[in-house]
Amino acid sequence: MKKFSIITVAVAFLLCSVILFISSCEKDLNEEINFDSYAFTELDADGGTWNPLVLTSGDQITVAAPPALTSAEYLQEVENLKETMNQVSSEQKDAIKYWGTNSVLRWNQIANDMAAKYNLPPAPNPDGTYSAPDAANPSAYPNFPFAMPPYTCRMLAYWSGAQFDALITVWNQKYAHNCPAPYKTDASISPLLPENDLPSYPSEDAAIAAVSEVILSAMFPLEKDFIKQKADELKNTRLWAGTNVAMDIAAGDSIGRAVAALYIDRSKTDGMKNANVSVAVADSIENAALAMWGWHWENLDIPQRRVGILPRFGNVQLWFVPNVEAVRPGPPPAPGSEQYNNDVEELKKFDDKLTNEQRDIALYWNDGSSTYTPPGHWNRIAYSYIENGKLNPLRTARVFAYLNMAEMDAGISCWDTKYYYHYPRPSGAEPSIKTLIGIPSFPSYTSGHSTFSGAAEEVLSYFFPEGKAAFEHQAQDAADSRMYARIHFRFDCEAGLVQGKAVGAYAVAAAEQDGAD
Repeated sequence: MKKFSIITVAVAFLLCSVILFISSCEKDLNEEINFDSYAFTELDADGGTWNPLVLTSGDQITVAAPPALTSAEYLQEVENLKETMNQVSSEQKDAIKYWGTNSVLRWNQIANDMAAKYNLPPAPNPDGTYSAPDAANPSAYPNFPFAMPPYTCRMLAYWSGAQFDALITVWNQKYAHNCPAPYKTDASISPLLPENDLPSYPSEDAAIAAVSEVILSAMFPLEKDFIKQKADELKNTRLWAGTNVAMDIAAGDSIGRAVAALYIDRSKTDGMKNANVSVAVADSIENAALAMWGWHWENLDIPQRRVGILPRFGNVQLWFVPNVEAVRPGPPPAPGSEQYNNDVEELKKFDDKLTNEQRDIALYWNDGSSTYTPPGHWNRIAYSYIENGKLNPLRTARVFAYLNMAEMDAGISCWDTKYYYHYPRPSGAEPSIKTLIGIPSFPSYTSGHSTFSGAAEEVLSYFFPEGKAAFEHQAQDAADSRMYARIHFRFDCEAGLVQGKAVGAYAVAAAEQDGAD
C-alpha cells in the first residue's frame, strides 16, 4: 500500500491559531467572569463519608479538635476577627466579591487562564531545530510548560481531584468537631457573605486555596508567586468577611496541603515524564505503524520536521478506564476505500461551500494557541450549571473532579489511538484539501476535540440531566468543527465521539458508587 506523507506548506501553527483566535468569538472564553455569591442549595452533611479518589477515606487525614467555644483562646480569636472586620477596606471588599461563596469556581478560571497563557507552541531555533520546554529550567525558552490539550487535561485532573478529596476530608472534620461559624456564636458579627449552617472548622476555602497553591505551582512553576498571592488573598477574605476565625483557616490549610502532597506523589510516577520521545523513538513508532497498516502520519513543520506532540501520552496512568485497549476503536478506513473517498469529497465540498454557521462553529471550537484548550472549554460550559444549581464547594469539586479526570482519560485514550494507528491528516494525504486553521502536530485518528467532548458530554449529562440535550449538541458541534476546519475526516470525529463517551461512562460508573447520590 502507498506510503502517505504530509505535503504541505503550512503557515506556522502558532501564527495561524493566534490570528483565528483574535478574529473569532473564542476570545470571549478568556474574559474574566463575575461569580455571584449565593446561599447553597444543600450542605451535604454526609459529605465526609463519600468515597475519595486517591485517599482511602474521608478521615484518613485529621486535624486536632478546636478549643471550646467558651475558652479564652476561642473568644480571643473572635475578638481578633471583629477587629479585622472593623478595618476592612474597599479593596478588601472587592476581593471578597471576587472570590464569592464558591471559590472552587474562581480557582477553576485561574487554572484555565494559566493554561491559555502557556498554550504556546515553541518557535524554531535559529538553526531550524526545535527545543522542548524543560521542567528543570522552566524560565529558559521555550518556557515550561507548553500547555497543549494533554498537559491541560492532566493539570485540571490533578487540581480538581485533589480539591474533591480535600473537601471530603474537610466535611468529615467539620461534622466530627461541629464548630459553628463565628457569626453563629457572636450576634454582633454581620458577615459580608451569605450565611449558612456549615460548621466553620476547618475552613473549606483555606483547603481549596492550599490545594490550588500546591498543585498549580507544580504545574506552572513560573506563576508560583502569583498563585501564592491569590491563595493568601482567598484565605484573608474569609477573615475580612467574618465567616471564619484564624484557627479555621489554619486547619483547612493543613488538610489542603496534606491532600495535595499525595496527588503530587502520584503525578511523579504517572508516566508523563516519558510522554515526549526522541526523533529516533518517534521514527520507530512511525515505522511500526507503516509496517502494520501501510500508512503513517508525517509532521512537516517549517523550517524543519519536529517530533509530534507527546507520542507516549497514551502510556500515562489512567484514572477510571482500566486500560487504553478497553476504549480503543477499530482501525480507520484504508486510504482509497469507499468510506475514505466519500469523506475526502465531503471535506472538499466544505472547502468550497462552508456556510457562515459552519465557519462560526469551526472558529468557536478552534481552541488553539492562547486558549483554554478543549478540556478547559468544557470546564467553562459547566460554570453556569453549577451556579444555577447553587452547588456548594464540595458538590462543585465533585463535578470538576469527574469531568477533568474523564478528560484526562479521554486524552490518554485518544493519544494512544493516534499513535497506534498513526493516520495521516486530510491535507497530508490529499494535498488539494485546504485547511481553515493550523494543522495540529499529531496524527489524525481519532479526533481529540471529539474524544474530549464525548467524555464531557457523558459526565456533565450525569450531573446535570436537564442539560443533556445541550451537551449532546455542543459535543456534536465540537466534533463537526474539525471537519469544517478540514483538519479531520468524518470518521476521525465519529469514532472520537464514541471513544469519548465510552471513557465518560467509566467516570460516571465511578461517580455512581462514591456515596454522594
